[in-house]
Parts: sequence; C-alpha cells; structure tokens
Amino acid sequence: MTARDAIGTRTAVNRSTSAHLLSDDEFFGRQPARRTELPDPEPLLRSLTHCVIEALSGARDLEQLARWVDDDVYRNLSKRVVLAARARRAKGQSPQRPAFSIGRVHLHEPVDGVIEAVVMVHQRARSRAVAIRIEGFDQRWRASAIGVL
Repeated sequence: MTARDAIGTRTAVNRSTSAHLLSDDEFFGRQPARRTELPDPEPLLRSLTHCVIEALSGARDLEQLARWVDDDVYRNLSKRVVLAARARRAKGQSPQRPAFSIGRVHLHEPVDGVIEAVVMVHQRARSRAVAIRIEGFDQRWRASAIGVL
C-alpha cells in the first residue's frame, strides 16, 4: 500500500464518520411532539394574538414574541412593525395601546401536533382576523405562520 492509498482510505473513513455524525444531529435537533404531549393551544393563541396586535400598534416590543415564533415569522412581523411605525410617524401619531377584544378562536388540526387557527379581534371601527399556524416541538407550541388580515 502506498502513502497515496493510505490517505485515500483515511479520507473515505472520515467521510463515512462525518455522514454518521450528521444523522446524529437529527437526534439532538427539534423533536416533533404529539398533540397529547402538548398543552391546550387556545390560551397561547389568544395571548399570541394579543401580543401581535399590540406589537403592530407600537405598544409592545416585538422581542417579547421571539420565544413563541419561528425565525421567519419574527422577520415578517419585524417588517410589518417597521412599516406600521413609519406610517404612524408620517401621520404624526404616537404609539398607543389599542382598545380591542379577542373574540372566537376557530381551531383546525390538519395533522397531529399542528394547529391552524383563526382568532377574531374586535376593535371599535372594525374587526380583524389573525390566522396562526402553531406546531408542536419539544413539548411546546411554536408559531410557524402568522397573518393579520
């Protein structure tokens, strides 16, 4: 066996070992949870809706939502918060705590451990719908999509 053959064999062994380590990453990553392992989703959906409406109105810091939402949802909400703040500045308005009430929560479970919900928000001038998709990972709910209509 030449030195070149020994290096080639060692590289092949290292590649197979690293491929094995990548599969171990799945074991330590986020683990999906079954619906029976998760708490009741309705209180979370109500709280999350309340926080999103307040964040968009400028009355709540978006950082407070970070633990409940995925990174993509956080980025999208961040863009909306910035746009809402710009619109308020253009109109000369200051951020105020909005007056609203949370209405009905409509739940749908397309797959075990995934909830798609619509939460109604009633304000003086209008009513809004907040669509939220939460997924169970590591025995807790986390929002993977939020849309304020």
